Amino acid sequence: MKASQFFISTLKEAPADAEVVSHKLMMRAGMIKKLGAGIYTLMPLGLRVVRKIEAIVREEMNRSGAVELSMPVVQPAELWQETGRFETNGPELLRIKDRHDRDFVIQPTSEEVVTDIARQEIRSYKQLPRNFYQIQTKFRDERRPRFGLMRGREFIMKDAYSFDRDQPSAKASYEVMAAAYRRIFDRFGLSYRAVAADSGAIGGDLSEEFQVIAATGEDAIVYCPGSDYAANMEKAQAQAPTGPRPSPARALATTATPGKSTCADVADLLGVPLQTTVKSLVLAIDESDEAGRLVQTEIWLLLLRGDHDMNEVKVGKLAGLGNYRFATVPEIEDHFGCKPGYLGPIGLKKPVHILVDRDVAVMSDWICGANQEDFHLTGVNWGRDLPEPIRVADLRNVVAGDASPDGRGPLAIERGIEIGHVFYLGTKYSKAMNATFLDVNGKPQFMEMGCYGIGITRLPAAAIEQNHDERGIIWPDALAPFTVVLCPISPDRFPGVAEAADQLHAQLQAAGVDVMLDDRAERPGAMFADWELIGVPHRITIGDRGLKAGEVEYQHRRDAAATVVPVTEIFHFLQARLKV
Repeated sequence: MKASQFFISTLKEAPADAEVVSHKLMMRAGMIKKLGAGIYTLMPLGLRVVRKIEAIVREEMNRSGAVELSMPVVQPAELWQETGRFETNGPELLRIKDRHDRDFVIQPTSEEVVTDIARQEIRSYKQLPRNFYQIQTKFRDERRPRFGLMRGREFIMKDAYSFDRDQPSAKASYEVMAAAYRRIFDRFGLSYRAVAADSGAIGGDLSEEFQVIAATGEDAIVYCPGSDYAANMEKAQAQAPTGPRPSPARALATTATPGKSTCADVADLLGVPLQTTVKSLVLAIDESDEAGRLVQTEIWLLLLRGDHDMNEVKVGKLAGLGNYRFATVPEIEDHFGCKPGYLGPIGLKKPVHILVDRDVAVMSDWICGANQEDFHLTGVNWGRDLPEPIRVADLRNVVAGDASPDGRGPLAIERGIEIGHVFYLGTKYSKAMNATFLDVNGKPQFMEMGCYGIGITRLPAAAIEQNHDERGIIWPDALAPFTVVLCPISPDRFPGVAEAADQLHAQLQAAGVDVMLDDRAERPGAMFADWELIGVPHRITIGDRGLKAGEVEYQHRRDAAATVVPVTEIFHFLQARLKV
């Protein structure tokens, strides 16, 4: 490829609305162009990166035995109504109507459509296992699209769906996909972690996320440096506290804490560690009748240590708390007789359900609100001042330094960007849509399913967040829009330079190297700046003075200085660097 035949449009400054590094650099490098909020045109350079990602993903998916198809972007609402997701999915699901007033959705994912295919096409156990995949445009109406391709509304995703006859074979299919994902991300040359994850709205009970390690990542990854344990924050657990609870050493007392409504403020006022305080969180559970009318509202009090934060996913998975919401101020005042900030489990106005984090259950002499404005209770103890906790659970986010649940050291936390997710779904969708097959005994059975996604257009952004410097992008070879760029110096003035560049360009192309020849006759500084911004990993500079000495210069994008290479050896030198 020659630059004069391509389209290169770089910017010196990023647009004002570009926030993270990847967004800024992709805009400056001319890889994407904003059309609307969370909607971007893939410009020629950006599209080349995406096509390389797709090629690797496609190769490994085919190698794993998956079969490619393409499902419609616009899907009938009837399928989503069968699973209930048309009603239960939030505003991120874009619902539309056609001219006949029929409901449709713009697909954010395709479990319903692929299950519909399976129930029509798969009749017998002899047709299983099956794995269908697609690389297709998706749309999710994000409330706050941001970070360019990192969290856009329209994006390209590879989604795959496996169908099996029983749980053991379904989990075997899951492992095949998990292995394929590791091969894919290894080929991309990215630093990543596979972490245990919560299945979220997709459903299922076995799930892993693949996270690219990056300081700007939105997700917190919890891992143990001394073992293989790794999980996202939603799923991560610390080792349960052990040992007997210390005996009470302080008397219960009501202590004035004027204007101090947070645990941190109270601890500072009293000169005690934050870990000795207990925070009160109040949740509400609404119960409705079959007609949808509110019957009653249950109030729950959750007790967590003052330095810990509630894990909403863990709480939502506890029995009876699946549809919780945070209680309103009137509801709180009705049950506690006090406004938020001074709440506690002693001296309630009305009974509430009490749920205790397991760390709080082993505390003694702790501090909590007195259910009286500007006052807290100190020296609170279980069994003496209030009944022993009946319901105890892991309610909190882990923190760095917590003991790993496998007992092999303290936990550490780093940031990551989710680029892939694998789920074992079970029969969640096949039961809802009556997708059955005839088993070996001649009886119908529900298909066991798995779901596997890779964010194709998110990957370039994740790669840039991990690979950049002050000059621009540094692409891994596998993802670069061009692997090699040839930079002839003043080819319009020195015919020998243009001829040498053309010869090397043709030689590399014949060898299958993805090479760009910059024949724009730009000044060297501007030309180098463009390719450093774009991030092509291998650069060859060809100048008249060097050619007279029989030399050219090679520089990798990460190198601080160029390496002089004889002209006669540059082709083989590059072959060795590129391993082609």
